[in-house]
Amino acid sequence: MAGKKSAVKETSVKEAHAKKPAVHENIILAVILVAVLMFAIDSTIVLLAFPAIVSSLHSNLTTIIWVILIYMLFGAIATTQFGKVGDIYGRSKIFIAGLVIFTIASFLCGIAPTDVSLIVFRAIQGLGGAMVSATSGAIIADTFERHRIGRAFGFTAMAYNVGAILGIVLGGVITTFIGWQYIFFINVPIGIVVLIISVKYLHDKQTFKSKLDIPGMVALAAALSALLYGGIGFASYGPSIINLIIVGIGILLLIAFYFIEKTAESPTMPLDMFANKVFKNSVIAALLQGMGFLGVVFMIIMYLQGVRGFSPFYASLLLVPGYVVSGIIAPYMGRASDKHGARIVATVGITLQLLGVVIYLFLNLSSTIYLVILGSLVMGIGGAMFWPANSSAIMAHAEQSRLGIASGLSRLFSTIGMMGSFIIVFVVAAFSITQQQAFQIFVGTNGSKLSGAVANSFVTGMRYSFVALIFILAAAGIISFTRGRENRKGHLSKSNKPQSPTEETYAIEPPE
Repeated sequence: MAGKKSAVKETSVKEAHAKKPAVHENIILAVILVAVLMFAIDSTIVLLAFPAIVSSLHSNLTTIIWVILIYMLFGAIATTQFGKVGDIYGRSKIFIAGLVIFTIASFLCGIAPTDVSLIVFRAIQGLGGAMVSATSGAIIADTFERHRIGRAFGFTAMAYNVGAILGIVLGGVITTFIGWQYIFFINVPIGIVVLIISVKYLHDKQTFKSKLDIPGMVALAAALSALLYGGIGFASYGPSIINLIIVGIGILLLIAFYFIEKTAESPTMPLDMFANKVFKNSVIAALLQGMGFLGVVFMIIMYLQGVRGFSPFYASLLLVPGYVVSGIIAPYMGRASDKHGARIVATVGITLQLLGVVIYLFLNLSSTIYLVILGSLVMGIGGAMFWPANSSAIMAHAEQSRLGIASGLSRLFSTIGMMGSFIIVFVVAAFSITQQQAFQIFVGTNGSKLSGAVANSFVTGMRYSFVALIFILAAAGIISFTRGRENRKGHLSKSNKPQSPTEETYAIEPPE
């Protein structure tokens, strides 16, 4: 009997030790999920509150649009570098520092007295967000085996959609009944809770020797800033010589960035990572999907609040169904990408998002609201398929020592795409609507419809912009499909390097 009891006790101890890593994995994943939830809430809340912010701060559309763009710009610039900083000094340390900065900046945004101060605080918030975003994907890839990270990224996609739901609903409620300042204050308690959990459970297992690429980072920052500023100026005031010169400078700086990266000892964007076709196509697909997606959401919100005269709260309810469905199915789509690879899952997702934009083409001044809901559902399902599959493909095809860089590059290309999406919809819509008309639509949220001529001009311009985005999503689908097949049914080999510059199949070791 004593022998049996001893054996049972020994077995229990072994089981406890076996369960301990899984418990820690779940806690780490939960920390990432809550952080993603917080950022998702912030992004959708800001979109719905824009008209109220314009009115409260006595601003204009050309200025206040930078509340979105500066956040994205700083995120895009800092993400790649902070990914590398995380590789060098510890991903968890950078993640936690980012949470602190993001939480403090959220409070400052809430008390901002002017549009300029709000933009400055949003830049700081974007910096904190970049630190978290650049390291979160690497922390997941560091924690989970390669054949399970699709499932983990599926849960992060679910968290994003749940956060987007909360952001839309809370944004509508808070903006309508309380005040836009509280859309930023809501991040403070969430940030504090996530910070406490992160400090307790996130610990770095290893770091990697590398050097920062300051010249490359400066060149990239200058190039993106020039292109974005010139693009917004072009959309707002037309093709002036100054705007064209600024855009030209941005292009030249991008070329300079390329040559800097070719000769840098430790580049911000290691070009050899793009030798692998799966990685390269996945990153480009993220760029084009972001470029074809976010502008749609922005134009639909302008349509619902400005053209149709709906309150932020009612407009938010129309967009909720798509996020609900997306949040439910995202983990299953991530698991499907683990089993079958990202190519089919992600490509079908982009195709569905393209179909959603086609549905929105039929919107007019008196369309049934069910058309908006249908488009939201189709695009939501498409997003639930694309995001976890594509993200897992990027991280599954990066070396262990470069996970932070890979996570940063994924965020960089996606953010550049989203920034470009705003410029595209502004520029294309400008063929049918003037800046003054756009501003009138943007602030037309008092529950009454705008004049038929102005609203009709906007709908025409909106359709033109959607056609442009459809072509971009089609290109994203082609790039996604041609990425090649994957095999993630086991661990990637330690070398994690392709056998040839275009090889997509990795040596697989059996699961332990």
